[in-house]
Amino acid sequence: MILLVGLGNPGGKYAKNRHNIGFMALDTIVRRHSFGPWRSKFSGQMCEGTIDGIKVLALMPETYMNESGRSVSAAARFYKVEPENIIVMHDELDIAFTKIKIKTGGGHGGHNGLRSIDAHIGKNYKRLRLGIGHPGDKAKVHNHVLGDFAKAETAELDKMLDCVAHLVGLVCEGKDTDFMNRYAMDMRPQRPNKPKQQTEAAPDAVKASGTIASDDDSPFAILKKLK
Repeated sequence: MILLVGLGNPGGKYAKNRHNIGFMALDTIVRRHSFGPWRSKFSGQMCEGTIDGIKVLALMPETYMNESGRSVSAAARFYKVEPENIIVMHDELDIAFTKIKIKTGGGHGGHNGLRSIDAHIGKNYKRLRLGIGHPGDKAKVHNHVLGDFAKAETAELDKMLDCVAHLVGLVCEGKDTDFMNRYAMDMRPQRPNKPKQQTEAAPDAVKASGTIASDDDSPFAILKKLK
């Protein structure tokens, strides 16, 4: 059994924030794999389903980001899910938008949701780090993270979430490298097909093929020769 967690802040005010990309990813996964209905449980919203034959518990903590660990630890204790079977999806400021990385353990990197989870269950859980990009200026970080995705980013965001939902079964199976490789291939922009260049046939070749008749071969010229 896998406990799959998406991090974010509850409420419509935050729904489209970059900080809520974990919520967005989990919701896309739940819809794609036809999970059961959401229920209020463990200070969050939870539903159940299967992905590639693996039972998965989906959890969105509603404690606000900096208290996410309370919800995650309560669900883990109730269902007896060990940290190594917990996957947390969250926004990652230091990864370019649409890029993704996976790691188990390590520091929280200043992310308050991870900081809270570390405090409640330790660090031995898997993190699916969803890149939101850095604004380039430390003074702009707060507004960037708590700001909505731009309209120009919508198409790439949707593609990113769809790819994660399609391939997340590999992460549940522990095939992290396969997931990363497949994700990179699916997200790669398609190159437009180059039009085939038509080479102009040489006059002699065209004449030999009979595709273009010369003036001497025209019906008028032939009749003239017969006279």
